[in-house]
Amino acid sequence: MRTPWAGPRPELGVKLQHFCTHSGRAELGSPWWAPAVKMASAVEGDVGKVVEPIWGLWSGFEELSLNKLATSLGASEQALRLIISIFLGYPLALFYRHYLFFKDSYLIHLFHAFTGLSIAYFNFGYQFYHSLLCVILQFLILRLMGRTRTAVLTTFCLQMAYLLAGYYYTATGNYDIKWTMPHCVLTLKLIGLAVDYFDGGRNQNSLSSEQQKYAIRGVPSLLEVAGFSYFYGAFLVGPQFSMNHYMKLVQGQLTDIPGKMPNSTIPALKRLSLGLVYLVGYTLLSPHITEDYLLTEDYENHPFWFRCMYMLVWGKFVLYKYVTCWLVTEGVCILTGLGFNGFEENGKAKWDACANMKVWLFETNPRFTGTIASFNINTNAWVARYFFKRLKFLGNKELSQGLSLLFLALWHGLHSGYLVCFQMEFLIVIVEKKAANLIRDSPALSNLASITILQPFFYLVQQTIHWLFLGYSMTAFCLFTWDKWFKVYKSIYFLGHVFFLSLLFILPYIHKSMVPRKEKLKKME
Repeated sequence: MRTPWAGPRPELGVKLQHFCTHSGRAELGSPWWAPAVKMASAVEGDVGKVVEPIWGLWSGFEELSLNKLATSLGASEQALRLIISIFLGYPLALFYRHYLFFKDSYLIHLFHAFTGLSIAYFNFGYQFYHSLLCVILQFLILRLMGRTRTAVLTTFCLQMAYLLAGYYYTATGNYDIKWTMPHCVLTLKLIGLAVDYFDGGRNQNSLSSEQQKYAIRGVPSLLEVAGFSYFYGAFLVGPQFSMNHYMKLVQGQLTDIPGKMPNSTIPALKRLSLGLVYLVGYTLLSPHITEDYLLTEDYENHPFWFRCMYMLVWGKFVLYKYVTCWLVTEGVCILTGLGFNGFEENGKAKWDACANMKVWLFETNPRFTGTIASFNINTNAWVARYFFKRLKFLGNKELSQGLSLLFLALWHGLHSGYLVCFQMEFLIVIVEKKAANLIRDSPALSNLASITILQPFFYLVQQTIHWLFLGYSMTAFCLFTWDKWFKVYKSIYFLGHVFFLSLLFILPYIHKSMVPRKEKLKKME
């Protein structure tokens, strides 16, 4: 089962359509205290009249400074605000470690809620109310409807409807960093919260071991739900984590040294350093490798092999912006202790509870399922836990997988490109599985694949196919609208669809001809 090749879409170092709500502060008139100042005396009134333009000038100066800095870096102001907010998690995590780690729970919840709301305001201005409204509504659903299926269904419908409405009313032809970006992360959090709360009221014997682990036995307060929702290390781009895991953090249980702060500084710095490597690489190469070039006449006029190779390189490179964000935020989670995941058999602490990337597997595995297992891991786990496995009653694994991918496509947005991308993913995974079964069951192909001297060649061929058609799928994902992705697909003759649909129909006949009957009988036995 699979979740998106791309999660919430943070854009780094890319020029985007201008979007800023913060300048509105200078246009709203006097601060809330200005009327009282003006009523005191004529002198005080003069002071109020002076303070008001100074406030406006300061707001404008902030906007101008960030805009100029973003321009000098070749980025948009929104992207710069996003990057600042993500890196801001480190000083906030250090403050939490040294001043709040073993303090009262309500103080920690307040800190998480306040910092998360502040980050939301810094990035999206007064549109932070969208997330706040959904958090309050979710709390009311839990309290008023209780541990019922009605509460789960209401949560799913309400939160998804709000997200999709946000996509509809804010959609443009480009990807803009706006309030819907963190809201899609929040939507999954709140749906998962409702399901875990429902499981908390069920008979334990009727739950799987996984469901028992995440089931919420207590009744969360509004402050707890707010702290969970706005945790600064995951609010903007993830990762996903459960309420129970969050509560362990607040209670001081997520540490490798009981009774003390977690010894997690070095593991956190390692993930931060790796994230910086990807950030530098992406920043240096982003002006030269863009999806916009796919739409140019120059791209169409190049030979077919060049068009395919450009798509391959771009498809590999375009994912690095997601890798950067997830590695940096993972470091924040590790630093706070949220990344603690128990101990290995040798007693070494594991810090991968919030890992969204397995970098080595991502870079080296030549199969699509390897990318799935290494990319956006916590979102994958969320969809598996709360959607795919809950469709078990359908009695059809592929149908459940298809519906899960349809959910993911809608969760990403309303553009047709998302549906095409996840449709390609579904097709590719099925074909890859059939090809692997063929090689395993056919003695001739198994012997050929085991020849040591040929394995580097096979690896190179696999990786070329892997990254070429990953780029093919990401083309629709990143270009959004049908007129754009259709134009690019047409320029390479719909190669991905032709290749994998052909294999889907041909592989069963090849399997029938190359697998001896006795091998089939053994498999049946």
